[in-house]
Amino acid sequence: MKAFTINRYSKEDKLQLAEVAEPVVKENEVLVQIHSASINPLDVKLKSGEFKMLLPYKFPLILGHDVAGIITKVGSKVSRFKVGDEIFARPADFKIGAFAEYISINENDVALKPKNISMEQAASIPLVALTVWQAFVEKAKLKKDQKVFIQAGSGGVGTIAIQLAKHLGATVATTASASNFDLVKSLGADIVIDYKTQDFETILKDYDLVLNNQDEKTLEKSMKILKSGGKVVSISSPPDPAFAKEVGLSWFMKTAIFFLSRKVRSQATKLGVDYSFLYMQPNGRQLSEIGKLIETDVIRPVVDKVFSFEQMNEAMSYVSSGRAKGKVVVKVK
Repeated sequence: MKAFTINRYSKEDKLQLAEVAEPVVKENEVLVQIHSASINPLDVKLKSGEFKMLLPYKFPLILGHDVAGIITKVGSKVSRFKVGDEIFARPADFKIGAFAEYISINENDVALKPKNISMEQAASIPLVALTVWQAFVEKAKLKKDQKVFIQAGSGGVGTIAIQLAKHLGATVATTASASNFDLVKSLGADIVIDYKTQDFETILKDYDLVLNNQDEKTLEKSMKILKSGGKVVSISSPPDPAFAKEVGLSWFMKTAIFFLSRKVRSQATKLGVDYSFLYMQPNGRQLSEIGKLIETDVIRPVVDKVFSFEQMNEAMSYVSSGRAKGKVVVKVK
C-alpha cells in the first residue's frame, strides 16, 4: 500500500510517499480501507520530536491519528463490526498510521460513522471530539448553568468544545480573531473576545472551568478568571504527576514531569483552583455517543480545507501555520 512516512524527527523534513506492507490484522482488530484522514497539531508535534520522550516511536513511522473508511477484513475475535461497515476512529498510540491507504485498528477504538455526514467530515471528528468529551464529561463533569472559557474557539478542538458545552447547558466564552466571530457565534458561543485587541482576563471572572489549549502564559492568566474551586483542564501544557502515573511512565519521566509542572500546580493551589492535564485516550464507545450527537445535529463538524492524498505535505504546512478554522482533512481514496 501507499503511505506517507518519516524516518527521523525533524521540523524541516517532508513526509515521504512510500510503498509499505499492508498491516497484519490481529484477532481483535479490523482492517480499514482509509477514505479520509485529518491532520492534528499532534501530528506536527510528533514529527518534530516534541513527544519523543513520552511517545518513543520506531521508524519508519506513519503519522495520522484520525481516520474514516470502510472495513475490509475483521479479526477472528471481532464481534461488533463486519466487512463493509463505514467507520471512524482515533487509533491508539503506537497503532497510529492514518496517512496511508489501509490501517488495522482494535475494535474497541472504532465506532460506526454517523449516517448524516461525509467521510471527510467523519475524519475530522475523533481526536478533537474525544478530547472535548473526556475534558467536559469525564474530568470536569460540566453541568448546566456553569460557565466555561474555551480558548481558540475557531480551532479544531474549540469548534467542537463550544458545541458540546452548549449541549451540556453551559455558558460559553471564547477567544477568536474578529474574522472568526461569526463562526464561533454560529456554534453557540455566548461571549467572544478578540484575542488581538482584548485581554480575556480583564473581561471574564468567576468561571467554573477553563479548557486550556494554548501556551503556559495563557494558562496562568486563565487560572485567575476561575472562581474558588474552579477547574482548569489543559490539553497543551504541562503534564502533571497524575497523568504520569495514569500512563505508567518511568520513574525518570515521573520525576521530570513533577518538576516541569511544579510552577503551574503551585499557582493553582495558591488560587484555590484545580489543575489537571488531559491526554486523550481512544474510546470507541464514547465516539459512538458523539456520533449520536452528530446524527441529531447537536454537533456539526467544521472542516476548513480538504487536500488530496498527494498534497499531504501542503496539508501539514497549513496545520503548522495555525490559521486553520476547524479541521484540515486529507482525502486518501
